[in-house]
Amino acid sequence: MIPIASGVRVWLAVGRTDMRRGMNGLAVQVQEALHRDPHTGDLYVFRGRRGDLIKILWHDGLGMSLYAKRLERGRFIWPSPADGIVAITPSQLAYLLDGIDWRMPQRTWRPTAAG
Repeated sequence: MIPIASGVRVWLAVGRTDMRRGMNGLAVQVQEALHRDPHTGDLYVFRGRRGDLIKILWHDGLGMSLYAKRLERGRFIWPSPADGIVAITPSQLAYLLDGIDWRMPQRTWRPTAAG
């Protein structure tokens, strides 16, 4: 889990993002498309076309980090692309990373027991 400090803002870049982009490409997208500074310590979350992969860009003051998570089944709940960027709380991000609808916390899929 990403160690999110209190006061850190989490931004969802709505719409589709090319998941072939790496750290530098996503930082440029934050600057040009979202008109924000990727070096402020905020978390920027991007989702791919299929919806089962997200990437999180974060600058912790020492350097840039890129995290990725792919769901085995289901899709990440994402807002409509009407707005360019949506702010969520760190607890909503935790729901999102667990595959739970962060707007109405309820598990969307639970793996069956092994064996």
